[in-house]
Amino acid sequence: MNKMLLLSAVVCSALAFGAYKVHAQNKEENKTVENPKILIAYYSYSGNTKEVAEAIQKEIGGDLFEIKTEGSYPEEYRPMTVQAKKEIEEGYRPKLTTQVNNIAQYDTVFIGSPNWWGTITPQVSSFIETYDLNSKNVIPFITHGGGGVQNTVADLTTQCKGCLVKDDAWVGYGSRTFGISGWLKGLGFNK
Repeated sequence: MNKMLLLSAVVCSALAFGAYKVHAQNKEENKTVENPKILIAYYSYSGNTKEVAEAIQKEIGGDLFEIKTEGSYPEEYRPMTVQAKKEIEEGYRPKLTTQVNNIAQYDTVFIGSPNWWGTITPQVSSFIETYDLNSKNVIPFITHGGGGVQNTVADLTTQCKGCLVKDDAWVGYGSRTFGISGWLKGLGFNK
């Protein structure tokens, strides 16, 4: 009888270990994003956000798309910030002058924006409102000159109706890209 109990315990332990191993393997496999079609869309006023977008593309591939719109800003920094603040307060949405061909083909859309007055730029808001990103994985990346994340990701999430916005956004000072590789691996992306 003791041998029977011992044999049953050994068999149950082996089955439990096997199930755990399969579960752990499935969990690891699900963490890696399998060949998604990636779009890296960004607005860059000074070039900082562009550098981060290019670093993301270098790490995982994907198609780069620079968000360009009608209108311009003064070259001097202070007048530019005054104009940007006014546009944000008024909910201004400039007309896009560049277009994404077949947005439906993309599974994952990285969206990059500078932090302007605590939120995303009007140009990025125009992009979000123009394209149907419903059910797409949206991963924000934010550059800033000292303001950090503030409301950028929360505002992007609110504006991006039906999107699956990742909470783990990239937030970097200026054009610094240190840590991009680890961040992307943490999200499950490998080249």
